[in-house]
Amino acid sequence: MQAFTQHTGTVLPMDRSNVDTDAIIPKQYLKSIRRSGFGPFLFDDWRYLDAGDLDTPVESRRLNPEFELNDARYAGASVLLARKNFGCGSSREHAVWALENYGIRCVMAPSFADIFFNNCFKNGVLPIVLEEKVIDALFEEVRDGAQLTIDLPAQTINTPSGQNIAFDIDAGRKARLVQGLDDIGLTLERADVIRAFENKHRQSQPWLFAE
Repeated sequence: MQAFTQHTGTVLPMDRSNVDTDAIIPKQYLKSIRRSGFGPFLFDDWRYLDAGDLDTPVESRRLNPEFELNDARYAGASVLLARKNFGCGSSREHAVWALENYGIRCVMAPSFADIFFNNCFKNGVLPIVLEEKVIDALFEEVRDGAQLTIDLPAQTINTPSGQNIAFDIDAGRKARLVQGLDDIGLTLERADVIRAFENKHRQSQPWLFAE
């Protein structure tokens, strides 16, 4: 998992509440057995004028010029600014994969659906909860394609106007993001202890391992 320490990126303002996981990555793409390749299908139903699926080349589909992601001001955006209850709906982890595959490193909103929020930390995406009045002010600042700098160790956001906004985050989750540790990486930190247990178990109950 990619570590998150400091990040500066263009902000994509998505002025919508209750953006659900089916909007983030529609159900027809869940058939893929891979964890990558979902970036072109992020916000698929809003992003394209034509229906799509895994067998339809995205190059053949018409972009929706009115959707934020297709606005040239937000090209290459890596920070998503949204309204309350972002990531609601089904528990599909693919929603975070699609955001991460596209290049989104951070999502800021007044609130998140719990499962989506937890999935972000497992996949290197930083979800930041901010008060609605702070989110309102940020929308005003970034409407023309501005950049923000997020400093996770310091737990601050530096805005285009020079403000430093503090945010809260669980200490354990923060440490995992800073170190780039997903669930597997966290487990492998205890690899020596695990191997020692397995060897002891093999020696004390060898009949369980007989071929």
